[in-house]
Amino acid sequence: MNQVRNRLEPPVTHGAEPFWAGTREKRLLLPWCRPCRRPFFYPRPFCPLCLDRDIEWREASGTGVVHAFTIDHRVEGVSFADGSPFVVALVALDEGVRLMTNVIGCAPDEVSVDLPVTVCWEALSDGRHLPLFTPRSETNTR
Repeated sequence: MNQVRNRLEPPVTHGAEPFWAGTREKRLLLPWCRPCRRPFFYPRPFCPLCLDRDIEWREASGTGVVHAFTIDHRVEGVSFADGSPFVVALVALDEGVRLMTNVIGCAPDEVSVDLPVTVCWEALSDGRHLPLFTPRSETNTR
């Protein structure tokens, strides 16, 4: 339901290689700063807080809540050619970072702030997967 079609595929930027490698196995990996002992997002080769390059990659739970969202009704780009409204959301992961993504698997008007969500995956043409989110239920924990 309301999956975004014909999307532009994101490039693999410097420092984000481990993130995208994890998506090939449908694993949501976050960079963690060892000195700060906290995760951050978006992936980059240094911590945005202390600027240290001592980074490790840890698997995230894949669960969180919708922090903010918008419903895009006016679809003009070739990358979203099917014309359906879709949800662009800022998801607050349980680990404390926020990820810009899409919420799928429900009607756009069913999305709300604090909606519990879990990661799901959309295949990309090169074997990577794009992390999207869907409403969480008792039986849908990952």
